[in-house]
Amino acid sequence: MPEAPIETFRKDVVKLDSASQRYVTELVDALLARAREAGASDVHLLPSDDGLEVRWRVDGVLQPVATLPIALAPNVVARLKVEADLLTYRTDVPQEGRIRGVPGDVEMRVSTFPTLFGEKAVVRLFAGAGRYLRLGDLGLPDEIRDTLGRLLGETSGAILLAGPAGSGKTTTIYACLRELVDCSAGQRSLVTLEDPIEAAVPGVAQSQVNPSKGFTYELGLRSLMRQDPEVIAVGEIRDSATAEVAFQASLTGHLVLTTFHAGSAAGVIGRLSDMGIEPYLLRSGVLAIVCQRLVRRLCSCAREETDPRARLGLRVERVYVPVGCTLCGKAGYHGRAVLAEILVPEQGQVGRAILSRRDVRQIEELAIDAGMVTRWDRACQAITAGLTSPAEVRRVLGFSERAQTSGD
Repeated sequence: MPEAPIETFRKDVVKLDSASQRYVTELVDALLARAREAGASDVHLLPSDDGLEVRWRVDGVLQPVATLPIALAPNVVARLKVEADLLTYRTDVPQEGRIRGVPGDVEMRVSTFPTLFGEKAVVRLFAGAGRYLRLGDLGLPDEIRDTLGRLLGETSGAILLAGPAGSGKTTTIYACLRELVDCSAGQRSLVTLEDPIEAAVPGVAQSQVNPSKGFTYELGLRSLMRQDPEVIAVGEIRDSATAEVAFQASLTGHLVLTTFHAGSAAGVIGRLSDMGIEPYLLRSGVLAIVCQRLVRRLCSCAREETDPRARLGLRVERVYVPVGCTLCGKAGYHGRAVLAEILVPEQGQVGRAILSRRDVRQIEELAIDAGMVTRWDRACQAITAGLTSPAEVRRVLGFSERAQTSGD
């Protein structure tokens, strides 16, 4: 079996010549190369009183990698700053930059932040250009994939992709953009406002907002309306002003795609209402809300568990639990799967409930009556199929949210 990237990196460090002038450069190069090899989404470099802790996030979970001598911390962070075109002499303020031209067509974003023991650095590794190109590559349930595909053909309205950070919203919105490019054959004007631009999509005019220079989402949206767009993708709705402009655009002959931080599809309606968005804008402007989460897939080494306590209160027919092997690096999981739900306001009594300012719980119940399969139902189906474990579902969805529980 091939050696795990963590062990390979540790051996890389031992082999490097610490007396060489290129030591730090080679160390950083080795770290980023092994992180890409591991499929990491983020690399964390955290200085402490006794060392520089190196961790990376794989399948949504941070993994300890190594602890480097604390004396190396300033030089390692400085090297990342050089690669990202940041100011190496400014260590007292946060900075953000981008590493371009990385072999393997993977771009990275570097973020630094001052802490008690020095600067912390986090490197975000964007997915390679050849991954998750289309909706069919995302693993969405068939009915959600088909509904999204159909709604992308609309000429007005808003499609919202919801979920917490790291739930794959941006990946989904890029897949939607590629679908639009291919289906329209260049006959639709596609534009984006992003922060940051994570991947280049041929056929789309992409722009990155810059709040420090006054180029905000709200200003960008208002200006884009004079650029004759037909499809507008907004990286994220962060405030009521941006939301209002986006929904106005969705009612004036534009298809709007955007992401939003919320725990459920119905929760998006509640949060937007709290932001002051009028019910008629939500009812008339929203085509669909997709809420998604990512759970780790069980490795093939998983075993079935018959103890009812292993269900963790979830209503499932059978349970598989992680074991750990060389293939999964002893983690018990390998890769991730998406749990998603879709709320379509035009179905059933959902639209009327939105206009009546009903609460989130009532809207969700009406959506379920209209046929929505919830994230919890998807999770229980995935557990029963041996795709993931109850512990992983609880890690991602938590215990406080309403679930389909077994009553055991």
